[in-house]
Amino acid sequence: MHPNRTRPGAVIGAVAVACDRPGRGRRMMVAMKAPRAAARRPLPGSPFNAPAPAPPAETFAVHDQVTHDRYGLGVVLSVEDHAVLVDFRPQQRRIPLPCAKLTKL
Repeated sequence: MHPNRTRPGAVIGAVAVACDRPGRGRRMMVAMKAPRAAARRPLPGSPFNAPAPAPPAETFAVHDQVTHDRYGLGVVLSVEDHAVLVDFRPQQRRIPLPCAKLTKL
């Protein structure tokens, strides 16, 4: 048999080929659909999960009291686009944002 031809009555995927047998009439053979598996829940630690949304960046204003893990308690003197100037007595520090060590009180 030629590889591109199918024999009568053969089932290809979900498509059926008509039978050409005399005396039986033309019937279609229908293949059964495979059962669908239940939806799987993703594992919480899977690297294929979507990353968690980033927490909103903390915004600072002039005269806000802040604390820093290294420098301690301070007061915001000025706010720039990507940094804040904080007075930690006796020194002033420019802290780049976002900074996990700087917390607004």
